[in-house]
Amino acid sequence: MLIKLLATWFSPCNYFFSSPVYSSIILKSCQKPVDKYIEYDPVIILINAILCKAQAYRHILFNTKINIHGKLCIFCLLCEAYLRWLQLQDSSQSTDPDDLIRYAKEWDFYRMFGIASLEQTAFLTGIFAALWLVRSVVLKNKANFIFLLKALLLSSYGKLLLIPAVIWEHDYTHLCLKLIKVFVLTSNFQAIRVTLNTSRKLCLMVILNGLIFENGIIYLFQKIGWNV
Repeated sequence: MLIKLLATWFSPCNYFFSSPVYSSIILKSCQKPVDKYIEYDPVIILINAILCKAQAYRHILFNTKINIHGKLCIFCLLCEAYLRWLQLQDSSQSTDPDDLIRYAKEWDFYRMFGIASLEQTAFLTGIFAALWLVRSVVLKNKANFIFLLKALLLSSYGKLLLIPAVIWEHDYTHLCLKLIKVFVLTSNFQAIRVTLNTSRKLCLMVILNGLIFENGIIYLFQKIGWNV
């Protein structure tokens, strides 16, 4: 169900047909032949994106119109906040529906949402700071800056997997959460690489810089005495 929902967001658009043959489709933006994914079902495109194939990311980012970046970011932050908030709860507490409504109003949940938002902001700031130092020309154009930001937000869709990881909790839940983190970082890596058409070395460097900024915020919260 989740895959079908996500697949509807990746429907191809922004082309015009120069002939009935798919191989002759020309993109409006660059006047070049379209990539092979124009012939693929959205579910296949999504599966290739999950496998972190660069060409699939290029198709999604350049050849589709997706305007869910803000909503997806908020929803992912809510998932992360809920997971952290859940970990704070005592296992002996009742799981009655009335109690769940009451817990949702607690300060801890909103605090976790705020912390998750600040960590995400720090991560993105670290990425853009590194790019500004290495390739400042790219970020001087406002359109390029916004496009890269949208690509990073969209490529963080892997955080949606936090919900099933919590629902089907088992002995390897902690490992699953670590793997989800790796998957999200890999997706961010591919988004930067495709968007800027740059080397893997630079992408890895900016991702690591983003992690340094993010962990700096986490360390600051721990010094204050907040559980993150």
